[in-house]
Amino acid sequence: MSMGFGSYDESEQQQQTADDEEDVEAVNVHENDHDGQLSFESNASTDELVSQLGAMKDDDEE
Repeated sequence: MSMGFGSYDESEQQQQTADDEEDVEAVNVHENDHDGQLSFESNASTDELVSQLGAMKDDDEE
């Protein structure tokens, strides 16, 4: 008897998944959350900032 491509024993697959879940440690993704504010002031106009960005991009291409 031969098994076709992709055939598997479903109970074996479910058991493997259950075993994998036991080994996984929980990760707290909120461990390093910070509440706060960030502000900055700039006397540069939007046009000046866009011009500076363009100059930086040109430098990267050279």
